[in-house]
This record gives sequence, structure tokens and C-alpha cells, in this order.
Amino acid sequence: MTKIKTSFNRRSFLKVSAAAGGGMAIGFSWLVSCTPQSQEDVLANTITPPDEWFKINGFLKIGDNGVTTIMSPNPEIGQNVKTAMPMIVAEELDIDWANVIVEQAPLNTQAFRRQIAGGSQSIRQSWEGLRMAGATAKAMLVSAAAQQMEVPAEELSVSKGKITHEASGKSLGYGEVASLAASMEVPEEVELKNPKDFTIIGTPTKNVDGLDIVTGKPLFGLDVDREGMLLAMIEHPPAFGMKAKSFNEAEIKAMPGVKDAFIVSSDPGEGNRGWTYANNAFPQLVTIVGETTWQLMKAKKALKVEWETFGTLESTADHEISLEKTLGLPIEEPDRKDGDPNAAFASAAQVIERTYQAPFLAHNTMEPMNFFAHVMEDKAELEGPIQTPEPLREAASKLLGLPAENIHVMMTRMGGGFGRRLYGNFGMEAAAISQRMKAPIKLIYTREDDMTQGTYRPDYKVTYRAGLDENNQLVAFEVKGVGTDGGPIFADRFPAGAVDNYHAENRTKESSISTGAWRAPRSNFIAGAEQAFLDEVAEAAGKDPIEFRLELFDRAQNNPVGEDNDYDAARYAGVLKLVKEKANWGTETPGIYRGVAAYYCHNSYVAQVVDVAIENDVPKVKKVWCAVDCGIVVNPEGAINQIEGGIIDGIGHAMYSGLTFNEGRPEQSNFDKYRLIRHTEAPEAIEAFFVDNGINPTGLGEPSLPPVIGALANALANATGKRYYKQPFVQEMEVLG
Repeated sequence: MTKIKTSFNRRSFLKVSAAAGGGMAIGFSWLVSCTPQSQEDVLANTITPPDEWFKINGFLKIGDNGVTTIMSPNPEIGQNVKTAMPMIVAEELDIDWANVIVEQAPLNTQAFRRQIAGGSQSIRQSWEGLRMAGATAKAMLVSAAAQQMEVPAEELSVSKGKITHEASGKSLGYGEVASLAASMEVPEEVELKNPKDFTIIGTPTKNVDGLDIVTGKPLFGLDVDREGMLLAMIEHPPAFGMKAKSFNEAEIKAMPGVKDAFIVSSDPGEGNRGWTYANNAFPQLVTIVGETTWQLMKAKKALKVEWETFGTLESTADHEISLEKTLGLPIEEPDRKDGDPNAAFASAAQVIERTYQAPFLAHNTMEPMNFFAHVMEDKAELEGPIQTPEPLREAASKLLGLPAENIHVMMTRMGGGFGRRLYGNFGMEAAAISQRMKAPIKLIYTREDDMTQGTYRPDYKVTYRAGLDENNQLVAFEVKGVGTDGGPIFADRFPAGAVDNYHAENRTKESSISTGAWRAPRSNFIAGAEQAFLDEVAEAAGKDPIEFRLELFDRAQNNPVGEDNDYDAARYAGVLKLVKEKANWGTETPGIYRGVAAYYCHNSYVAQVVDVAIENDVPKVKKVWCAVDCGIVVNPEGAINQIEGGIIDGIGHAMYSGLTFNEGRPEQSNFDKYRLIRHTEAPEAIEAFFVDNGINPTGLGEPSLPPVIGALANALANATGKRYYKQPFVQEMEVLG
């Protein structure tokens, strides 16, 4: 067992005797690490006893019958943290999972830290704090049982919420000692379980919302319904670089079911936007408020808006030319430079150079964008599918002129996020409309509203060069990349550290087109380009692509270049060796063409082999083999779901998806033109393998997506005899015949 100090943030624990039934409630700062904090941090975590239970954000509640309620603090976007996070608490609490009720917590910055769904960090960042919360509650319950039984606490054992004294045969359930435990002092230190003793963590566990989802219970933002609530829809400009000047207001207001129509701004002002709002391209919106969605949709179709141009109206062709020019600009200082790349390239026996490109991508969450807001004179209630509730509250405070503490934010379950719901413009819009109407409002986007609004995955372009000596050893490597509002290069990632002469440059192109995080930001492009390029280098060197990579990992592990390499070469090589073994790499199957890739992102390592066949002259992904090193897997069932989802997402977007523009106007506004993967195009089988190394959990929601693009590209090259350098691949296939 591991002993862990709690005294430095004991004030973050709250003990409250239940009003009825003699229960116990313990509030705690779930997301506080078990490392020492400053006194300021400690005070910031102090929780004031609430007036009602539902207002407590970070707590577990034990009833007199032993049933335990555990609040889940982070937004749930399908990554299954609403199941996994309570599992961690329940493990250390030693409660029977069958007796656990899980509830979604609202935003509470005093009780929690990092109530965010993004970066695949929810479990990693909260691992120690969640374990401490469960272990501390258990210690207090055991102390209460020892006092009640009049035996030493160290003679007691616990299993599934039952405390037993073997010598006397006495036993008590958690519910029987909950009231007394609530009066106990919080211990200064607690013992955490040895991972080998886990009984809940590592056990496949069903989604706690699964039954409610399939039976249609109200869980999502679109399900929110309040007394007196009106509905709202918006119309934003048709092109980036335009804004509304006027519209047929009187005509719209006279239509059936329409309560009001106006132009509203959701911009909190310069300096108040924060990162979650600053990229919003359309803060000024034509708004229609009414009674039903059908009436609002009819009113939207009747809109006649006069738009005016205030900026550059970019077209895809011009934008791509601009990317190329930006990529070719001189740079004063590279992001990283090892050795003398210029000299190494000059003396290389062979130089390979390739350029890769990817388009803008929309997020296309299954649940349409929506948000509920009820803004009153002195307070506001905001509720909906938001990945970043705290930044939304801070920006809304500036917009509405209300103290942040007077704004209550509740998170609903989300029908997908993928980064789109990191950006709270839709919540701000609902708040602005509610304030204008002096009524509770639910804002609903159409698919076209969302797909043409922006916050797209940026478009990218990257050029790679590799130099081989006369012995086919990699002696020089260079990568230069550019992207809209941020380049794609991670200068200190592989193969940095594995090549004596290495050069990396990152550039950014400004644009009026609004971009933002898209599942596995930057990695979602650069991993595929890098891994496709490494295959071509391996081919030029006459080496097996896996063995070529393993040689580089061996160099990075045993004789690394530089000290800033942000990956563990041994773990990297480990997943590659594992997928090689599981996929029987090196064996040939008639009609099957294989590609491999390995990548590190979000603190995790993933290697994949993709098997492709040609059926009716069309490539078909038959199977994907996936090896993952993400540390301890909390819920294997949820983990496999995330791996499979990331793989299908990566394959689908690399093969089929892309957004183009004509004078600032998106040319794809719905799924009739924006191509997504279809059921028949998904892999027929996906097999995932997890490295069991006992390391604390790392990211899992995003790491399986980036490498599969490279593995797919390499498999397609082997299947068709052609290399594809521009996504979506299907367009190049059509061009090349």
C-alpha cells in the first residue's frame, strides 16, 4: 500500500450529517493532486456547507442503507468519465459498485479543479485526488466502526461496504456507521491500495447512463425543458468576412409562433473573451425567438438579410497558395536544430523529400449545438453540453454584467464534442438572447448553422526531408509545417532525439476563417504525414518499416540526441513490438495489404497495423490491430470503445472529409456534400491490446486517432502502388484513377 498525506488540504473535505436517516456526506476536491499545495491553494479548496444536497459539487453521500451517491465532476462527451471517475473513488472506498449511484455535478471551482473535457486529461489529472477521496472516506468509516465495536481500527477489514472484526465476528455496514463517521476527524494520512488488489478498476463496467440513453431518458442538452421556456434560432453571415446590416424584421415578427426577432451580439468585449470565445467569427447574429422549432425554421427560411463585407473573403485556391508561400518564408530561429542538417543533407547519398496536405474539417457532433439560459436581474442559470464550463461562466459574467458566483452552470451529457464544445459561443449566444428577452431560452442550431460557423480543424501543409548515407542510415531529418492559426509541428517529438542532424520549423497563417481544437489537435494531421513519410524513407533504405522505426527508437533510448525529447523511447518501441507480434507482421495473406504506424500524444503511446483489401476496385479496411500504452486502464469496456471510435474517426476523415471555400463561403453545409464515413466503410474488425505496466493512467480519448491515418496511408500505398499526399485520400484516388 501507498501512504498519502491529506493534512495539507484537509479543509477541502466537508463532513455533513444527513438530515434524515443518519447518513454521511463527504465533500472533497476531487481534482487536487496529492502533492503539497500552498496555503492559498488550500483555502481556495475550502467548501462552505450548502443549504441543499444538490448544491454540493464534490462529495460522496452514504445513506443508512449503505447506498452511496458519487458525484462525477467532469463533462461527459462520450468518453465515459462519468463511469470511470466514480469507479476510482469506489475502488478506494471499498464499496460494492452495485450500490453506487452516479450523478453529474455542476460547475464548482471551490470543490473541483479542471472541470474540463479536453486533452484526454480527465483521468490523468484527477487520478490521485479521486483515490484520496475514496480512501479518506473509508478511513473515517473504519474509525467510526472501531469506536462502535470497541476494537482497534487496525484489526478491522473492509470488503464491499462491510467492515468486519474477524476475532469477534462482529461486522457493520457503511450505512450503520455513516452518522458517527461524519463526526470523525479527517485523518492526516491514508493508505491507497496496491493496484494488484483492485477489484473495480480494471473490470469491464457498463456505462452508468447506458440504460437511460437507450430508453430515451432526458440526459442531453436538447432534452432541457423549463417552465416558460422559449426557443431561439440564429442566422449568421454566409461567409467569413461578412456581418449583418439589416433584415426584414417586421415580416418575421408577424409570422405564426414568433415572439421576437432582432440582431444581438454575444461578444463580451475586447479583453473579456478568453480562449474559448476569441475564435468566434460571428458574434453578431440575426435571432428569432418563438414557441416551436418548426415555426422558427419556417421563419428562418423567410429571412431576407442584407449582409455587408468588412474583411477578406478567402477562397480555397487562394488559401492554399498562401499556405505554400508561408511555408517557404525564411525563419530567424527554428523550433529545434540538432547538429548540422545542411551539411548532412549536402553529403547524403540519397535525399527523400515529400509534401503532405490536409483540409479544414468540421466537428459534426451527433447532437446539434444547443444551450439553455435563464438570465435574471441578479443571477443566471446556464445549462447545456459544454466541455469548458468555467471559461463559459467567466465570459458570460463579462457579457451579462453579473458576478461569476451568481452564474450557475450545469453540464448535460453531450452527444459528441471532439473539441467543438470547448468553445462556448453557443452558450454565450443563449445567454445574450435570454437577457434580451427577459425569459428562459433554449437556443438550437441547425446542422447548417454549425457546419458553416467555423471553429474548424485548421488546414495544414508540411514538407519533410530525409538524408540517407551510403549505408542507408538516416543521417539528416527536416520538417517544416504551416497551419491556419498555428502550425502542426511538435519539434521535440520523434524522430527528434533519434537523428544526429535534425531541423524543425513551425509557421502559422492568419485567416478570417475560424479554427479551433479538433480531436487530437495538430497530431490529427502530423502523425499521419510523419508516419507515411517514414515508410517511404524505410523503403528507400531497403528496410522493413517496423525494423526501421525500432532502430531509431533504440538510438533514442540508448544514445539520445538532445535533452528535450518529450517521449519515452522504450514505451514507444514497446507498443510497436506488441502490435508486430499480435498482427503477425511479416506473414503474407493473399489479397491483404498492410500498413503500420506508431505515435505518441496525450501522454500515451499507440501503434497500429491496418489491413486493406481491394474489393470491386475500391479499398476496404478489413482489420485494424492496435497496441496501446496508456498506463492503468480504469474501465476496459470504455477504453475499447474509445480506441475503436478514434480509429473509425481517423479513417473516415482522412479518406472522405474536407471543407472548401468560395469567397469566404463554406461550400459544404450538410452531409449531402460533406462526406463522412459510412457503416460499410468502417473496419470489419478492430482488435485492441493494452500494455499492463502499472503506470498511472494517461490519455485515451484521442491517441488512437492520429496514427491510424499514417497506417491507412501506408496500407493504401501497398494496395494501389501509389502514394497519397493530400487528404481526403478519396479525391486523389479519383484524380489518379
